[in-house]
Amino acid sequence: MTKQEFAFGRFDDSFSASSIKAYVAEFISTLLFVFAGVGSAIAYGKLTTDAALDPAGLVAVAVAHGLALFVAVSIAANISGGHFNPAVTFGLVVGGQITVLSGIFYWIAQLIGSTVASFLLSYVTGGLAVPIHAVGAGVGAIQGVVFEIIITFGLVYTFSGGSMNPARSFGPAVASGDFSGHWIYWVGPLIGGGLAGAIYSNVFISSEHAPLSSEF
Repeated sequence: MTKQEFAFGRFDDSFSASSIKAYVAEFISTLLFVFAGVGSAIAYGKLTTDAALDPAGLVAVAVAHGLALFVAVSIAANISGGHFNPAVTFGLVVGGQITVLSGIFYWIAQLIGSTVASFLLSYVTGGLAVPIHAVGAGVGAIQGVVFEIIITFGLVYTFSGGSMNPARSFGPAVASGDFSGHWIYWVGPLIGGGLAGAIYSNVFISSEHAPLSSEF
């Protein structure tokens, strides 16, 4: 028995029946999460007629994301672990909980799910603009990255379920064709998720288990 290790993984394991089910679960969960979350943001934008931010509307969007998160986790928790977030997946790869190869396929499923959800939203709303993540007025790119690092660290460190989720930002960016500042929502969450996975696994987990396979 050895301590958790960072491992690439094996192709036969990554394409097993259980692995395929996990990828499908990640696709479905991410699609539903983004559809509900971004859909609530579209509705908020449609119903808000002035430029002032409506606190009640912002709370409603946050609640919609929270409920979508609950549903998504409930669907995938026992199948894939309920990541639907590349930052969470990256943290688990760094922490040795899943292999690199499986993590890559998780990412692909998550990003496709987010993209499909965003295009579906554009279609069912009659072509309304799909909102993308962007830093607030007066907030610089580096400040945005640091913010994303901190909040994503908290997310992954507790493994509970800003952006904090590159997939949540990716689909709307693809559907809208606007990737301006998009890198912020990858760099920040991946650094935060990676740090959380590494610290949690190497500092606080003392139990040992069989090493992850590193064979091709």
